[in-house]
Amino acid sequence: MIEAAREYGYEGVELRLVDGELIDAGMPHAERDRVRKAFAASNLPIVAVDTSIQIATDEPVGAIGRLKAFIELAHEWQSPIVRVFGGEGDASRARQVLGEAAGAAEKLGVTLALETHDHFSSSTRVAEVLDGLPPAAAALWDVAHPYRIGQNCEAVLAALDGRIAHVHVKDARRDGSPALLGEGDVPVKSCVEGLLKAGYAGWFSVEWEKRWHPELAEPEVALPHFAAILRSWKLA
Repeated sequence: MIEAAREYGYEGVELRLVDGELIDAGMPHAERDRVRKAFAASNLPIVAVDTSIQIATDEPVGAIGRLKAFIELAHEWQSPIVRVFGGEGDASRARQVLGEAAGAAEKLGVTLALETHDHFSSSTRVAEVLDGLPPAAAALWDVAHPYRIGQNCEAVLAALDGRIAHVHVKDARRDGSPALLGEGDVPVKSCVEGLLKAGYAGWFSVEWEKRWHPELAEPEVALPHFAAILRSWKLA
């Protein structure tokens, strides 16, 4: 992964897998240290640590405990972001979990980013969760999902004004199936331009879900393709 990122000109890596498996925040110290040292030696930051926690679905006490473990892991890896999903549930439970975990995140300089995904694909719904929570609770804008449900870039930026901490750059067709950047229907460039105009200074993270969509092009094709287009937009 590190070798590919350097070869294709990426400036950081977002981690959801380690050695092909979903990250376990309870991994042994030696493994945590191995990952930290590998990225430090490569001079590539870990820009986000991705969980599969669903803060509106999972049992709250357990979800908060797992989130705190990921916060500590992200801090150890000097990563600024921990990604969470909403899942299928109501905003009140999501607010409870995110609000309680945000205190621990704030102390360690980590931000919890709720992705525009699944039942929370709407930026309005994500904004409802974040309303009144501390800055350590923020949004991750996956540019494809709000578009898929009919929200344009302007609506997302208005709903999440000042609360977007991380961005997933990807393209998709109208049926939601992923596509190479420029080959789908999502107005990705407009979203990026809107973010920059609004003062966004975080990462733009390329997402290519080959593990979950095996029919997609190989990463050796997709990742250089995305990087070339982003560089042409003077983002990479």
